[in-house]
Amino acid sequence: MASVGLNKWIVSGNLAADAEIKTVDLRSGEKAKVAKATLYVRKARNHDESFTVSLSIWESSAAWRKLSFLKKGSLIICTGSVEPTPYVSNSDNKPRAGLEMSVLDIDLDIIRGLDDEDGQTEDSPSLSEPDSSEVSTQKRKGKTPVTA
Repeated sequence: MASVGLNKWIVSGNLAADAEIKTVDLRSGEKAKVAKATLYVRKARNHDESFTVSLSIWESSAAWRKLSFLKKGSLIICTGSVEPTPYVSNSDNKPRAGLEMSVLDIDLDIIRGLDDEDGQTEDSPSLSEPDSSEVSTQKRKGKTPVTA
């Protein structure tokens, strides 16, 4: 039996610009905050073939907590649902489709600072406790794992 409405995608890429936060009016009459950003995605084997994904990060999602770390050029992995946005191309008048993702969670690349080669500066907070794969990677590199 097929699942109806299953729509979960994982996409990785670099942010085109810092996320912009807007306040929107919901159908219920309430107000909510949403952050908008664009993710550039390149294919691994053919760098000429790339595309963008428009991201929407809602205030109620787990991804909202990581907004302060989302800066232009950041390498991130987004999990969420994707909807195509069809349009007609201006250049060749052919039908095309963009992708719009409602982000549920974001995984970040290592936060790199300018002051320290380990990537941690005095101002960069720890996001979470490292999982077992991060601890084993740190041990292989000869570093003592840091836990919160």
